[in-house]
Amino acid sequence: MAVVLAVAFLRPHSHTSKHARTGDQPVAVATVGRGDMPVILTELGTVVPITNVTVQSRIDGYLMQVLFTEGQHVHKGDLLALIDTRPYEVLLAQYQGQLEQDQAQLAAARVDNARYQRLIRQNSVAAMTAKDQQYKVEQLEGTVKADQALVDNEKLQITYCHILAPVDGRVGIRQVDMGNYITAGQTNGLVILTQMQPISVIFTLPENDIGPVAQRLHEGTPLPVEAWDSANLTRIATGQVSVLDSQIDTATGTVRMRAIFPNTQEELFPNQFVNARLLVSTDHNALLVPTNALQTGPNGQFVYVVKADNTVEVRNVKVGHANDTMTVLNDGVKEGERVVTDGVDHLRDGVKVSIPQVGDGAAATQGHKG
Repeated sequence: MAVVLAVAFLRPHSHTSKHARTGDQPVAVATVGRGDMPVILTELGTVVPITNVTVQSRIDGYLMQVLFTEGQHVHKGDLLALIDTRPYEVLLAQYQGQLEQDQAQLAAARVDNARYQRLIRQNSVAAMTAKDQQYKVEQLEGTVKADQALVDNEKLQITYCHILAPVDGRVGIRQVDMGNYITAGQTNGLVILTQMQPISVIFTLPENDIGPVAQRLHEGTPLPVEAWDSANLTRIATGQVSVLDSQIDTATGTVRMRAIFPNTQEELFPNQFVNARLLVSTDHNALLVPTNALQTGPNGQFVYVVKADNTVEVRNVKVGHANDTMTVLNDGVKEGERVVTDGVDHLRDGVKVSIPQVGDGAAATQGHKG
């Protein structure tokens, strides 16, 4: 598709001006052509980490070491901090001693029980005495299990003294300094760990546009999304829709969407506002005109069509999708017709116009092709 613009460079009127002699109004025109128009929805979005964790201690104790640097990238399982293990090691030794003591008593009770079982078969001991010994063995077995649970729990507490990174990500500003006493579930935690790669953008989609988006997701067709800065001037990153929310917000008539971005260079930052441009579909072989050819009147939008005799005709049009420079027209014009793009002041139906040619105080500009 080629759109050709003839742009008039108007000079002051003089006796030598051709336009002054004829009285024709000079205008710039573009030829209606065909091309592909991407259907893009632009919505305000917010950068949201896929995972954002407040790293907290699971136990109480003194913070002995902080092993990360603020702003550092860490991997899942990296040691971030160390709580004093000594109180828990003392308790562990105590519980292990109790366990060993009770295990010894259980072993002795089992030997006695076996002896009583032999004696009862020989009728050498009362049945009640043998039964009491059996109960003693079972009681000690329960005690040993409880002792083992205390030992296992204390080992777990010592493990919790080593605070590990739960996910890959970037650590923020430290909330607690080394030497402080911290408690389990402390509100602010130790530090916030944010997954930066990949990262997501949450934005909303008007309910009238849900149909084609949901259909493409159902078909498994990728839906590209571009993140632009808040001024909508610079493209920051390119990603892809991952999910359409399960319900419409009745207050706003929109549904939330999440797009995932690799963010390998960390162009996107958590809580950043961006403009999300979603490529929904493409209108193929559509009639296209420059957007500045469109005018608005009492009956809606229209264009000035320049006929073969260089008179203009007001033509109502049905407008489709548009981008920054071009607009799809679904009705009202035909391919190859010329529409006025500049110099529309004082134009009306039937007015004769002139289209300056190259070398006559004008220049012809070749538009982009699609």
